[in-house]
Amino acid sequence: MLSCTTPYGTLQLQRYPASRNAALQAFDTADLYLLQRVQQEPESDQPLLVINDGFGALACALAAAGKTVHSWGDSWMSWRALQSNLAANGLGSDAVRFFNSTETPTARYQQVLLRIPKSLSLLQDQLQRLRPLLADRALLLAGSMIKHLPPSAGDLLAAHIGPYQASLGWKKARLLQCQYDPSLQPGIRDLTSHYPLEGTDLQLRNRPGVFSREKLDIGTRVLLPCIPADLGEARVVDLGCGNGALGLLAAQRNPHIQLTFIDESWAAVASARDNFAEAFPGRSAHFVVGDGLSEATTNSADLILCNPPFHQQQVVGDQIARRLFRQSHHALAPGGRLLVVGNRHLGYHQTLKRYFDTIEQVAAAPKFIVLAAS
Repeated sequence: MLSCTTPYGTLQLQRYPASRNAALQAFDTADLYLLQRVQQEPESDQPLLVINDGFGALACALAAAGKTVHSWGDSWMSWRALQSNLAANGLGSDAVRFFNSTETPTARYQQVLLRIPKSLSLLQDQLQRLRPLLADRALLLAGSMIKHLPPSAGDLLAAHIGPYQASLGWKKARLLQCQYDPSLQPGIRDLTSHYPLEGTDLQLRNRPGVFSREKLDIGTRVLLPCIPADLGEARVVDLGCGNGALGLLAAQRNPHIQLTFIDESWAAVASARDNFAEAFPGRSAHFVVGDGLSEATTNSADLILCNPPFHQQQVVGDQIARRLFRQSHHALAPGGRLLVVGNRHLGYHQTLKRYFDTIEQVAAAPKFIVLAAS
């Protein structure tokens, strides 16, 4: 846990999951820049809305200053970090009211702090849904590290909220200050994308911000043929499910399996739920938003299908994959298997040896391999 000095005081903040790498902080200078700028604004009786607060730094700082804070985001990990950091700073869990991405905040907002996401579809969806919630003369402050700032983010702000002005860079961060224009009539687009699941008659619908929302990713394409068709009533988990492609094919090939879809993104799990309901009306499955299999009991799964993420927010690495592998080892029943796909350079075969006795390569493509671990 690291100290973070903000305009509202010093906080103790930690990422979730916690990392031993001191370079991986729960805040960055874009957070501090946003807090410096909003401190200059007059006090408001209305709640202040924070959107896409990576690990709760913004909401914690504002709540510690006695402000009424609402937080809105798609990441369960971010929500969990917020809860931990509130507690670490002597604040109750009710100090910040949280809305997940499938919900819409319920107040009128004069001041909004937005961390610009890397997904432009998610940003556009949030702006479309935010606009009706803005009070007259509302101010939206959007922040990002410069290297992660999408070039068209300002255009989306101007199209959906009002005119914006870019700040000077400060410690590699930049703000876009946007003033609400009530005369704009941007309209509302349905941002759900869809495409067929290759080799089937199934359709994959994807809510904004979901991984691989425009087309099937290469890793999933390599893993799909490896899903067996003789599973009976096995307990199957689509771990890090995204739109649910792996679980859907498993369900099509195995009509009697007990299937669970898990992801840390509310939008992803909602997409998987939508796709399963459309593909298999009348059938049931479990849908979980959370930290992988962290709540799973031992011997609770017979087959786990996983195309693990290789980044958390903007940080690239295998820390999340390692966590999912460890959780899978704990959850698998004797004789159970983890089927995982990964880019060759990630070296998952070595990582899996820390947790599993037997590692077998079952498929390969020029850049990806599928491994079975048991």
